[in-house]
Amino acid sequence: MRSTIALSVLVALAAAAPAPAPQSGGIDFDGVAAFVEDISDLPVGPPVTGPSSSVPTYNPTVAASSAAAEATSDPVVTDPGSTEDKRSLEKRDTDCQKYAKGSAPPTTPDTPDAFSSNTNYTDISSSALVPNGYIKTFQSLDGAVESPSYLGYYTLKSYDAIKCQELCDAASGCNAFNVYIERDPSVNPADACPNPPSTINYKCSLFGAPVCDAEATNKGQWRKQFQVKISGSNGYVKTAPPPAVTNFTGPNELGGAIQAPLNAQGKDTYLGMRMFTTYDPSQCAAVCQSTTSYDKKHLVDSNGNYAPCNQFNVYLLANNTVPIGMYCAMYSQVWGKSYSTNYGQYDSAGNHYTVSSSYSYNLTVQDSGNVNSQ
Repeated sequence: MRSTIALSVLVALAAAAPAPAPQSGGIDFDGVAAFVEDISDLPVGPPVTGPSSSVPTYNPTVAASSAAAEATSDPVVTDPGSTEDKRSLEKRDTDCQKYAKGSAPPTTPDTPDAFSSNTNYTDISSSALVPNGYIKTFQSLDGAVESPSYLGYYTLKSYDAIKCQELCDAASGCNAFNVYIERDPSVNPADACPNPPSTINYKCSLFGAPVCDAEATNKGQWRKQFQVKISGSNGYVKTAPPPAVTNFTGPNELGGAIQAPLNAQGKDTYLGMRMFTTYDPSQCAAVCQSTTSYDKKHLVDSNGNYAPCNQFNVYLLANNTVPIGMYCAMYSQVWGKSYSTNYGQYDSAGNHYTVSSSYSYNLTVQDSGNVNSQ
């Protein structure tokens, strides 16, 4: 019995088309729940205090290596690509420590309400250019994005979506970014300085998965008697397909997620799933190949047969429009676009899980699944 891959045999709901034979590979809600629980303590955005920037540390090589290693030992893989411990606490600033002056125009009077009603900030954000190769997914909101796919952030000298795009393009695994204006304290609030004058910063946060308006939930916070506020928040997402992956042909654009019938021998070709915070198909490729190696070594039947991973399907899974992460489904047989019919499902609680940015990758040299033929 396979204990390292979460299995699922679910009939697709919502927009999935009916099929003449039993289908497998539907959304594994137990696997998704385990993933969500496992990433619950990851940072979802810039820290409340700390430096003016946090350079992304996601490394696709490290991510793929970690994903491959965990493929035979853990049911889900989360955030394996960072070269530092994101769960560690940020270094604390000293009481009343002075911060660098922000580059955004101040608000008069210097109050949270006046900041929120300052139309200059929404004018700035609404006039920002949309970088080539990106689409703007929301504009001029009063909240910054919070997502487990958070990679890092920068403080900018101006409201510059092009500069933030350049930083995103230079960061491995970056698929989206959020530019916004933030009301920050000019010194670190403490008992001796509980409500200091504000300084206004332009911020650029990078993410490993697409961002949407439903994720703009960071409305600020209280630091002693000082209230941090957000304005002019815009979200941008890459439009390019995911990159090619070594040893696989693809990406092959699909409709929804693959919903495969039993094969000609009446066997289920679905092998299992993984999820990742960053939309990086190389992680799924590593799991796919590691799964084949494990099966070939440990799960060969009396006829020399084992279940190889010959195809994987990656897509962005969202719950009630809020992205969760990259879903990776694996198959022992290649299935074409006509089988990508699962656009979403409802769970038992009525939550709607939807599929987008769905692509398949096929092993370039298909594995026969028999040790005697190799």
